[in-house]
Amino acid sequence: MSKLKSTFIYLFLIVAAIVSIFPFLWMIVSATNTSADVTKGTILPGTHLIENIKNLFATVDIGPALWNSAKISVTTTVLSLLIASLAGYGFEIYRSKAKDRVFSVLLLSMMIPFAAIMVPLFQMFAKVSSTAPGIGVDTLAGVILPTVTTAFLIFFFRQNSKMFPKDLLEAGRIDGLTELGLFFKVFMPTMKTTYAAAGIITFMSSWNNYLWPLIILQSPEKRTVPMLISNLGSSYTPDYGIIMTAIVISTIPTALVFFFMQKHFVAGMTGSVK
Repeated sequence: MSKLKSTFIYLFLIVAAIVSIFPFLWMIVSATNTSADVTKGTILPGTHLIENIKNLFATVDIGPALWNSAKISVTTTVLSLLIASLAGYGFEIYRSKAKDRVFSVLLLSMMIPFAAIMVPLFQMFAKVSSTAPGIGVDTLAGVILPTVTTAFLIFFFRQNSKMFPKDLLEAGRIDGLTELGLFFKVFMPTMKTTYAAAGIITFMSSWNNYLWPLIILQSPEKRTVPMLISNLGSSYTPDYGIIMTAIVISTIPTALVFFFMQKHFVAGMTGSVK
């Protein structure tokens, strides 16, 4: 009976793996074919990869878009990890009834869809533009600030902080560390797997963010990779070979981040502390 159960489990895992991997394989294969072949649904590799890359760089200026996405994603990730971890650390280590009520309200904000707040958010940044042009409409700061941290990320750090050995804090206080010193010199190094998992989630979310940059950015030279790919697909006769090539190029940074940090990601998602 156990062998039959194991067989069904492995069959299910194989099917799940195929379903998960096939879209990526099809994306890579499509980048090597012509637009006509992609439309036909060809699943065999072609010989047009170099041609598609040349046509892509001749059609659009993808370099600045990649650089804009990189600046936004890296800045958002760094600031999000710092702010969310400070908040999660404070909510858990210095608990009180008042902080628990504030945290409950914070969790309720996760129920509000972004579409419900994007209009007033844009109006706010439009007013800010008149007094502080550097952080208003059509600026990279305008993209970063509303997404610099989320209720989910604060919740994630607070839950993982429950696993943090409190004895280390007492030992640090005895050694004369300040409260900020405890956070930066004790908490952060101990919770590196949590930071890795949160960093991957935040970087991928920021890199693939499309709606808010589309609203706040107005200059073509400031558009991000998702906006550029959307423009490629909105033409009258889209070249799907070029589009798939652009998607493959845009996927490489997130794939590399996940590949090099996958071990820490798994450990961080399970709440382990090392």
